[in-house]
Amino acid sequence: MSASSAPQRVIHPVDQVPPAPRLAVLGVQHVLAFYAGAVIVPIVIGGALHLSTAELVHLINADLFTCGIATILQSVGFWRVGVRLPLVQGVTFTAVSPIIAIGLANGGGTAGLLEVYGSIIVAGLVTFVAAPYFSKLLRFFPPVVTGTLLTIMGTTLLSVSAGDIVRGASGDTASGGELSRNLAYALATLALIVLIQRFFKGFMATIAVLIGLVAGTLVALVLGDASFSQVGDASWVGLTTPFFFGLPQFGVASIISMLVVMAITAVETTGDVFATGEVVGKRIRPGHVAAALRADGLSTMLGGIFNSFPYTGFAQNVGLVRLTRVKSRWVVAMAGCIMIVLGLIPKAGAVVAAIPGPVLGGASLAMFANVAVVGLQTLAKADMHDNANVVIVSTSLALAMLVTLQPGIADAVPAWASILFGSGVTIGSLTAIILNIVFHHLGRRSGPDVALAGERSVSLDEVNRMDQAQFVDAFRGLYVGETWPVEEAWRRRPFASAADLRAAFQEAILAGTPDQQRALIRSYTDISDLLLGDSRGRSDEETRAIAETGSLALSRMDDADRSALSEAASAYREKFGQPLVVAITNQTTLPQVLADAWRRVESSPGREHHKAVGEVANIADRRFDTLVADANPIRSAWARKFESLD
Repeated sequence: MSASSAPQRVIHPVDQVPPAPRLAVLGVQHVLAFYAGAVIVPIVIGGALHLSTAELVHLINADLFTCGIATILQSVGFWRVGVRLPLVQGVTFTAVSPIIAIGLANGGGTAGLLEVYGSIIVAGLVTFVAAPYFSKLLRFFPPVVTGTLLTIMGTTLLSVSAGDIVRGASGDTASGGELSRNLAYALATLALIVLIQRFFKGFMATIAVLIGLVAGTLVALVLGDASFSQVGDASWVGLTTPFFFGLPQFGVASIISMLVVMAITAVETTGDVFATGEVVGKRIRPGHVAAALRADGLSTMLGGIFNSFPYTGFAQNVGLVRLTRVKSRWVVAMAGCIMIVLGLIPKAGAVVAAIPGPVLGGASLAMFANVAVVGLQTLAKADMHDNANVVIVSTSLALAMLVTLQPGIADAVPAWASILFGSGVTIGSLTAIILNIVFHHLGRRSGPDVALAGERSVSLDEVNRMDQAQFVDAFRGLYVGETWPVEEAWRRRPFASAADLRAAFQEAILAGTPDQQRALIRSYTDISDLLLGDSRGRSDEETRAIAETGSLALSRMDDADRSALSEAASAYREKFGQPLVVAITNQTTLPQVLADAWRRVESSPGREHHKAVGEVANIADRRFDTLVADANPIRSAWARKFESLD
């Protein structure tokens, strides 16, 4: 075989290097997507610790400089450091509240930063060393913990945004006309961000916060409420020197607080790595996660040395990779180089430092509230029918809000604990982690009450001990007529949680044969018979089904509604030879039922069979909610509705 015909090695898109002009343009795009989130953190921390403008400029430049190094470490990598994916690194929002608490506990200003940097260096070192073992710790950070932490982080940081909005030019709380003007700037900035995200998509939506900051600052400049005088005083070139504010100091409580931050960011980075791997088409293995966490740890150590903060992956840049479909890690490395250059230009930092507080507050409201929403989305993955999870979330959130709304509580505890009680994120995070271990990892759990059988609650452990007959007797009410789905679910024991039990019922009906499924469907009452039939002589099952259709406001159906429903159901029965089965929620309307019925009439027999099976499964799912005991435990609203018919 000739040399010219030898197969060439295929380069993965992640490792391909675009032409220099395109590389530069795409790198700038990533910087723009990242910039607002990057600079807000040092501005917020600097304002809370009452740093001077010159000190704040240095903090911003140090942040950008170290962000660039961290991004290159993560995307280019060396040895076993760096995941070598297009992952931009930035200062984590998780650290904001604990850093402010540590700084204020140590006197504020630059003196307060010394213990902050000491704790950051130690936390970064621990993260670097522990990176290979982190996968074994992931079980201590299930969705109920990470969701709680993100929700706490977002909600508690809103108070920082509010402080920027109401702070007057003198540093004290504004009043009168000044407060009204501040509020106008904040609301206008927030409104602009919302409008951009409403009417634009893609890259424009990604940089909505940056546009809001720029527009708000320009308006304030025109109206005389912003000044760039400090920009003229700043140098064109300046080096970020190690330990600029002084040698670091080390405190046990501060280190514990920062270790909690790094544990949270490790979970965040793990998610970003898997998300990026999915976007670029690269399989992620444990070694990739360990390499990413080593880069986090090393970057965080460098942050403590070069006067910056802890680092993690920036999710908005992961979204930008998906949007542009440019998978090259060298584009992100170019963005890192641009950030390093920006970090060497104090005038650029001075421009950022000139952003008015109310404008910053309006923009950060949007960012921090979004973090809380992500937390709520994560909590949706947790089994909130489990009373233990409810206790974890409620207790953690309560303590976090307690110290956030009443910061003076930190004065009532010993000095060593004041830092832990000085930050809602710290105390809330520790509470969630500890309670998760207590409820889910220590000793043998008796299991939460998950079902109501007869007149008593049945625990998950009792469900797992049931024989088939007992299990069928307890859960036969989920389905009409047939018991084979319940028997199939019983064979899927043991159940680790109420969510597993629910999943077993969902999967059981799908495992049946077509003949079994058709027999089950025919056991249900047609929706038109339920809504239009004579109430006298109804079976208990039909009465229960009527209770589940209460949202349709039956008493308000007129003759035209009844005729339309009857016509749709008749056409359905004529075509498929089975009742029109519909799963009703408390938000379902009659027009929705009618439109869906006619769509189903037009479906093929095979497709409609799957749809009807799905409707039966949905009805069973709704009924499962009536069997699941909630936190008090009190039966669900559907169960109370059914009882009201007795």
